[in-house]
Amino acid sequence: MAEKRDYYEVLGIQKSATEDEIKQAYRKAALKWHPDRWVSGTEAEKKNAEEKFKEASEAYSVLSDAQKRAKYDQFGFAGVDPSAGPDFSQGFGNLDDLLNNLFGGAFGGSFGGAFESFFGGGRQQGGARVVRGRDIRTRVSLTLEEIAKGCTKEVSIERNRPCAECGGKGTKDSSDIKTCPTCHGSGQVQRVVNTLFGRSVSYSTCPQCSGEGKIVSNPCRKCNGSGVERRRETVKVNIPAGVEDGMQITVRGEGHSAPRGGENGDLLVVINEQSHNQLKRDGNNLFYTRVISVTDAMLGTTISVPALGSAVDLKVEPGTQSGTVVRMRGKGLPSVNSYGTGDLYVKILVWIPRKLRGSDKEAVEKLAASAAVKPDPSRDDKALFEKESQYF
Repeated sequence: MAEKRDYYEVLGIQKSATEDEIKQAYRKAALKWHPDRWVSGTEAEKKNAEEKFKEASEAYSVLSDAQKRAKYDQFGFAGVDPSAGPDFSQGFGNLDDLLNNLFGGAFGGSFGGAFESFFGGGRQQGGARVVRGRDIRTRVSLTLEEIAKGCTKEVSIERNRPCAECGGKGTKDSSDIKTCPTCHGSGQVQRVVNTLFGRSVSYSTCPQCSGEGKIVSNPCRKCNGSGVERRRETVKVNIPAGVEDGMQITVRGEGHSAPRGGENGDLLVVINEQSHNQLKRDGNNLFYTRVISVTDAMLGTTISVPALGSAVDLKVEPGTQSGTVVRMRGKGLPSVNSYGTGDLYVKILVWIPRKLRGSDKEAVEKLAASAAVKPDPSRDDKALFEKESQYF
């Protein structure tokens, strides 16, 4: 697939779907797209069916798992392993076996029987379509300190909310809400076609009520029957520790309200990470560069490192070379998936003065006469000379 689709959209279900509804939706998709049903199709049809089947199976593998579903609901694809779908490298398997394994033998012993029982004349209709409000996308800026600990942010948004005049019904008098005469409240209209393979039944959204199953005969004047009005409101968003720039957090039900009591949309909060004036980030790890003097490098010293939360002391050993990187374990950022904490890497650079005057120059000249400051690859620094010589 060129672009990964939302798992709920793939299975054609609402985000509030129950476990049984997820299972039923996947059963329908498995029956429709399993490659066994497309063996006589064109190459393009077979390829399309294969991709659709893989897509549905991946969606089911995440949404049927309570923990994976919770992470997906909050973080989208970033919260779950994108390769979480079943492995089809050895083929798709027999459709009967697949369905019986998934649904406890509910499909009988043959594909023909299963197909007939599912799509036969006794197929149950769903209720009226539940209208869903639109999602709202906004951004929130976070410092590294806030990301390290997690925080709660308040975001101000404009969104549709139930009309105060009619209580979100679309009309003041509930008696003005009538059952749609076209679909009789089901939200769908049925179409029956006789084919060579038997009687085919299809359903489409009712054109008169747009799938709601009801119509309003005397609409509210304030909202014109929509049941919603525009308001600016403030929403508190809990930000978990370890989030990254561009990551999206989903707050269920805090988007636009749907017309006449439908399902609320979601609030999608995109993280905007502010740059730190001293620390650089790469995943869960942090990087800091510190310049020290020649004498501190030779004699050793203790420096203060601006770790998140509070500064920590780092001991610089005597004889530290310029470019040395010291790893401070566990001083980085926590993983958003609770898989541990990153490290803080401190790079030491030694500053060499460009000019010396008077007594300073004389002191360095005396030091230069000492054998201790003369490079000698045969001593303990042999490994350093060999390493640096590889670059030339």
